[in-house]
Amino acid sequence: MKLTKLLMAVAIVTTVSFVSCKPKDDDIKAAIEAKIKVDADLAPVAVDVKDGVATLSGQVKDDAAKAKVPMLTADVKGVKSTTDNTSLMPPPPPPPPPAPVVITADDPLTKSVTDATKDYPTVKATVKEGVIAVTGTIAPDKWKKLKMSLDGLHPKKVDGSALTIK
Repeated sequence: MKLTKLLMAVAIVTTVSFVSCKPKDDDIKAAIEAKIKVDADLAPVAVDVKDGVATLSGQVKDDAAKAKVPMLTADVKGVKSTTDNTSLMPPPPPPPPPAPVVITADDPLTKSVTDATKDYPTVKATVKEGVIAVTGTIAPDKWKKLKMSLDGLHPKKVDGSALTIK
């Protein structure tokens, strides 16, 4: 009887020691998360471990990062299997197309040019096919102001090559 009790006690102690030697799910998860922290490409990956089965989820930026995911659990003690639920991040949306350049027609442009040059009596401007040709003489500071107001009318071009700046 004493031998039976002794054998029973040894069996219980042996069973408890074997069960306690098995890595816990929290320890496995911590080991995998430590590997994730080392690699910035894998930062979005989340880990869940249940009964030694590691489930990895999240979105990674490219195929190279996705290829690294299964290697996270390869040498972690206690992992029975790995489920890879990661996916690739969607590509960023394309940039919006540039705004079209608006070129004003000659008749309204001619009227606007006449209004813009009325304060500059030594300057004459003509419009042909959307190009404003400026002639005459003008001071440099006044030319900058006139040029800005003419550019604001949205012509194809402001040609000041025949203009004398004094």
